[in-house]
Amino acid sequence: MGRLIAVSNRVATPTEAKGSVGGLAVGIFSALKDMGGIWFGWSGDVVSEAVANAGPTLEDEGPVTFATVGLTRRDYDQYYRGFSNATLWPVFHYRNDLAAYEREEYAGYRRVNAWLAHKLVTLIEPDDIVWVHDFHLIPFAESLRREGVHNRVGFFLHTPFPSPQILLNVPPHQELIKSLCCYDLVGFQTDTDRVAFHDYIVRYAGGTVGDDGEVQAYGRRLRTGVYRIGVFPDEIAQEAARNESRQQVLELKHSLEGRKLIMSVDRLDYSKGLIERFRAFEQLLERAPQWRENVTFVQVAPPTRADVESYKNIQQNLEYEAGRINGRYSGLDYTPIRYLNQRFPRSHLMSMCRESQVGFVTPLRDGMNLVAKEYVAAQNPDDPGVLVLSEFAGAAAELCGALIVNPHDIVGMSEALERALSMPLAERKQRHEANMAALRRNDLGVWRDTFLADLRGC
Repeated sequence: MGRLIAVSNRVATPTEAKGSVGGLAVGIFSALKDMGGIWFGWSGDVVSEAVANAGPTLEDEGPVTFATVGLTRRDYDQYYRGFSNATLWPVFHYRNDLAAYEREEYAGYRRVNAWLAHKLVTLIEPDDIVWVHDFHLIPFAESLRREGVHNRVGFFLHTPFPSPQILLNVPPHQELIKSLCCYDLVGFQTDTDRVAFHDYIVRYAGGTVGDDGEVQAYGRRLRTGVYRIGVFPDEIAQEAARNESRQQVLELKHSLEGRKLIMSVDRLDYSKGLIERFRAFEQLLERAPQWRENVTFVQVAPPTRADVESYKNIQQNLEYEAGRINGRYSGLDYTPIRYLNQRFPRSHLMSMCRESQVGFVTPLRDGMNLVAKEYVAAQNPDDPGVLVLSEFAGAAAELCGALIVNPHDIVGMSEALERALSMPLAERKQRHEANMAALRRNDLGVWRDTFLADLRGC
């Protein structure tokens, strides 16, 4: 059996990979440790052209080789900041109003994919299988094929896949789908995402879709599947319990002075529904005055993509909303919303979630949303919190114990918060047990092993 070669836009460092307890980094790293292989992609550094062209930097960690390259400023601006994040990210999250398209950026996106594939070719052996991750790298397999690579190559999309009428807003949509058909296996987070892809194939690519999900289009035959990414719930539970006595967690408990806690953890991104979430909390305080001064909402939202204009706007709007609501409902010893625009270690966040009575996870659109799964796993089973979850998160199809809400319904979300805060212990435990059973049935190992077994069978 050959090695596994994992390809992602950003490669975690060995320390980051070992320190994670959930998500993409630990999924890739654990698969590579079992099989042996290479994790290839961008180092996260913007470098000179001479450094970028020098070849991959290799770092071994046991059977895993971390192979990274830097990007020049031009490549970063066009491939990453441009087409990937200014065009594909908003469109894939159904925000065409925020999408911008420039031909030069699309050309840069394809150029960098071809350049990355060329860098990887020298590291591939005949029996290796290649697992490519996410929307940054849609043309990667096509570039490998042009380099003469015939290995099995699979692709997994971590974001939603938009319906055809949304995708058509990207001018080179047909070229992108043709490139995607160069993979042997394409995996999606949900059935809805796979159906959207199949719909495009039939309606706009002149292709066919078999009952087993096999696609024929553009002279290619490929398989498609649904693979729900998960977490290792018992590891998260142990990590959260171990860190309960950390100073930051103890300080949080002390500062609440017996108040109940609503907890949210998100990247600072317009797809997460943060403004709507703040307004739903405001509605709770307005509609149910008994909760004023008796509940605190902590929103952790570390900055991301700070050089993209739309992300600067969301930060400013969120700061304004937090200030406005706090100005309306604060007391001399009470601040309703604690908005923390900073990073915390994952272990600390999970322990903070363990102390909360409600996890508030309401993206406007999300591929899966592992924060929802991590929140459930972090809870104390003897006194668990309640998850309030958007119906537009992929996780909603699995977590039947959550209170499911529409993130556009501000009053509906406030009602769910009130119900969660008032829920009796017996119901909370029942819901938590149902959610934990779902997490254990489909943990991160199942996601990884099922995808790779299907790729080997292509």
